[in-house]
Formats: sequence, C-alpha cells, structure tokens
Amino acid sequence: MTSNHTDCHYCLQSLRGRKYALREENAYCVRCYDRLFANSCEECKQPIECDSKDLAYKGRHWHEACFKCAKCSRSLVEKPFAAKDELLLCTGCYSDEYSSKCFHCQRTIMPGSRKMEFKGSSWHESCFVCQHCRQPLGTKPLITKDNENYCVPCYEKQFAHHCYSCKKVITSGGVTYHDQPWHKECFLCAGCNTQLSGKRFISKDEHPYCEDCFGKLYAKKCAACKKPITALGGAKFVSFEERQWHEECFNCARCSVPLAELGFLTQGNDVICHKCGSA
Repeated sequence: MTSNHTDCHYCLQSLRGRKYALREENAYCVRCYDRLFANSCEECKQPIECDSKDLAYKGRHWHEACFKCAKCSRSLVEKPFAAKDELLLCTGCYSDEYSSKCFHCQRTIMPGSRKMEFKGSSWHESCFVCQHCRQPLGTKPLITKDNENYCVPCYEKQFAHHCYSCKKVITSGGVTYHDQPWHKECFLCAGCNTQLSGKRFISKDEHPYCEDCFGKLYAKKCAACKKPITALGGAKFVSFEERQWHEECFNCARCSVPLAELGFLTQGNDVICHKCGSA
C-alpha cells in the first residue's frame, strides 16, 4: 500500500496528529519505525530511537550520550578520537596507552605528529637534533657518541682524530704511531713510501721503516752472512769486538757447531770452538 503520509506504512494506523518518520518515501509511526529500523547502540545495547541522534562509526552506532571514551568516559561528540581493538579512545587516553614516548624528553609523541625513528627508539622531530649545534638531524647522516647524536661536521670538529700526516679527518680505522693517529694509507715507510699498516716495521728517530729499508740504511751487517741484523720480532744476535752475528750464524768456522752457548776462540777473522782450536 502506498503511503500518502496519512497512515503508517506498516501498521496502517492514522498518523494524523502523531509524529512519524520517513524511510524510502514511506511514512512510519514512531513505534513501527523503531521496531523495524532502529540501530542498536554499541554501548547500552538499546535501540537508538528515531527521535534520538544516531552517531555512526565504521558501521557501528551509538546514542549521543553513549559515544564516549572507553577509558576516561569523556564524551567524544565532535571531538577527535582514535580506535584501538574496537574501543574508542580520546586522543589523550590513546596517547597515554599506545603512543610512543620520545627518547629525549620522555613525553608522548601525539598521533598525527611527525615521529623520527633511530636505533629502535622514537623521537619528536624537534628533539632529534645535533647535540652540539642543535640543528634538526632529520634524515641527515649522523654519528652517536655517549648516547648523544651529532651531525657529521660537528662530530668531526669535536671528537674526530686528524691524521698526523695529511691533517685530514680519520673517519674509520687508522693507525696509532708514537701516540699520533694516521690514516692507514698515510702510514708509509720513511725510506721507500710503501704502506706499513698491518706489516712489521722498525722505528728510527721517530720515523717508521720497513725491514728492508731499515737494514739498508741503519742495520749492522752480520759478519757471517753479511745480511742486516735488525733484531725485528725479538731476534737475538751476538756482538764481539765490534762485530755482530745473527745468533744462528754465530758458528765455528771449521765444524759449524753453534757457539752462542759455548766458549770460543778467535783465529784471524774466524771464530772457532775450543775443540777445533785444540786440534
């Protein structure tokens, strides 16, 4: 039956002098309308009658008086709110319960504000700054020292070592020699300029030398093998009457028995054992 707004479309009772509601161009008395179409309130589970305001969010409905924060019970009508696990929360309660805390100031990072993430911690954008110049770090390269963050220029000015040779900043690695920092590529033999990092070297007059250069320039020669005696790595040598020998070269000139732990005799420029001397 088509309603002319004089009778209820469902119960056919007259609507004259009575309140009614329209739905799809049909008129219903209040009682029929609530019975047929009223939504159930998520909070109190009662129907939201046609003369009440129906507040809806993601397919769910509330009475105006029931639309409130699940934690503090303050009204959310015409106020910002957030949903968590089907609960509605005011922004204050949501922040207290679920929002990240700034690593620097320990205050809540409010929903909608920009958050910086670094090493598993969260920061307000305004708190994520260089400890020295206080400029925002944003996504710039940075270096951390003692739990404080620095932009690269400030860190280099404050803490970075400068190479003793080229005077430039050592950003990684490096070599320490005579309590001075060097780039690995700047730590060279004073004789031949080969890199000494990771190699054995000998110091002379505060300059480093590779074994070959030191032997050529400064080391005394073994009286037996004529090679330099560098004593590098703790090697032992024997000295006698302004002559030196590698320990392994200090042998009897006749029978080649080692003389380092024995008595010996000299015969011209030779050293010999007592047995060969007696013979």
